[in-house]
Amino acid sequence: MATAAAKASAAPAKAPYLIAFICGMAAFMEVLDTSIANVSLVHIAGSLSASRDEATWVLTSYLVSNAIILPMTGWLADTIGRKRYYLISMALFTGASVMCGLATSLPMLIVCRILQGVAGGALQPVSQSILADSFPPAQRGMAMAIYGMAVVSGPAIGPTLGGWITDNFSWHWIFLINAPVGLLLMSLASATLHDSATQIEVQRRRRERGLNIDYLGFALITISMGSLQIMLDKGQQEDWLSSDFIVACLAVFVVSTVFLVYRELNHEHPIVNLRLLAVPNFAVANLMIIAMGITLLGSTLLMPQFMQTLLGYSAFDAGLVMSPAAVLSVLMMPLMARLAQRVEPRILCTIGFIGISASMLALTTISLDISNTRLVLLRIFTTVGLSFIFVPIQLLAYIGVPQHESGSASAIINLMRNIGGGIGISLVTTYLARSTQTEQAHLVDRVSVLDPVYQSSVQTLSQAMGSEQLAQASIAAEVAQHAGTLAFIDVFYFLAMVALALIPIIWLSRRARPGATAPEGAH
Repeated sequence: MATAAAKASAAPAKAPYLIAFICGMAAFMEVLDTSIANVSLVHIAGSLSASRDEATWVLTSYLVSNAIILPMTGWLADTIGRKRYYLISMALFTGASVMCGLATSLPMLIVCRILQGVAGGALQPVSQSILADSFPPAQRGMAMAIYGMAVVSGPAIGPTLGGWITDNFSWHWIFLINAPVGLLLMSLASATLHDSATQIEVQRRRRERGLNIDYLGFALITISMGSLQIMLDKGQQEDWLSSDFIVACLAVFVVSTVFLVYRELNHEHPIVNLRLLAVPNFAVANLMIIAMGITLLGSTLLMPQFMQTLLGYSAFDAGLVMSPAAVLSVLMMPLMARLAQRVEPRILCTIGFIGISASMLALTTISLDISNTRLVLLRIFTTVGLSFIFVPIQLLAYIGVPQHESGSASAIINLMRNIGGGIGISLVTTYLARSTQTEQAHLVDRVSVLDPVYQSSVQTLSQAMGSEQLAQASIAAEVAQHAGTLAFIDVFYFLAMVALALIPIIWLSRRARPGATAPEGAH
């Protein structure tokens, strides 16, 4: 019976590429909603009579609820059934999206975004688990590649699409567009998806022993992940440890995380199976996933910000610069999946991180007169490095993980990527702000009212502008622009060094033959 069940669970789905489309689109829809509202905050604040700071809770509420539910998704899928949980999450996500679009006040929008984040938390990890089960072991790299298309392209396309929709229609439609997509995916998923034999067996065992819900574990996850996400999202705004609020969030996070780790390692039926981190490859892969989140979202945030704040690009124009790289990443993922069947994943990851480091160093050549074409090429260079990493890391992560734990593994992997993304955004935002202040101080030191060159420049500009004050303001603005450019260069140097420093960690994982999946005994 056990052998028959194992064989049944290992059998590929009848329509794996249709399932891949469903899961890829569901993951893409969820990833898109983490960034699509960023460029619409000013419109949302004005429409709902709120300040810009108050409107940022539209982003924070989604990220916090998403971070809280992510580690629980494996347990929830195994408890109520993967397909049932997936369909419930799709329905709730679609419904919450519609309510977000129809919101008439900021509190209502924030509550709806919380519901959207709770539902969206399942779409990424459960999609990944379904893909891993739907493809035979030899093609599992292709499944991860399809998933990678959604995860890598979503953050790049989100701001562009959000800016275009907001400019041409209204901010309400950045949420309402989820409705037809969600309904289509729900109908396809209902007809196509089926729980594997392994999943059915896990559910049967849980019903037999009764639901031993770890309520304390639920509470600790909520407190730990919630405080971490709020700290990362509000840290720079509150000036980090200078703020009592951020210090309190840090203290709550540390204490609750220590208790959470102790609780989950000692509980008979943990909500988050942290014991999986004892598998060497899984532990190393998660470190790499955090690093990938830092570099992916860090660089994805920096380039549009540079274009919009210093070069005068609109959100839509900045998105157009990012789009060719997003398209290339979609095209490269299947190629990387085939390459992963022939080349050891550790080698591919090393090439990827070297590529990311080289691309970050190339970005240090930016200037205020950089051409649009050069920006496109620099972004493409970064994407090539990331493409070499995503699929091999996913393959490394599942080697040695029992198949019945694939849901828990996917939940942890996606949680780590989200944490890495949050750290990356906070890190580069803080570094950029501090570096801008430092560079501006250095440049201002060189602009002296006693300097003959400065006096000559002021005199020339005064004659052209008709006012000495306007001339001085023009020089101050130019100094600020150059300081900002130097600050971006500093951050790109920093990310390049981070990518290089991470390469040795890859080789702590055990050697995996090309195309390998989990050992037979793990299934």
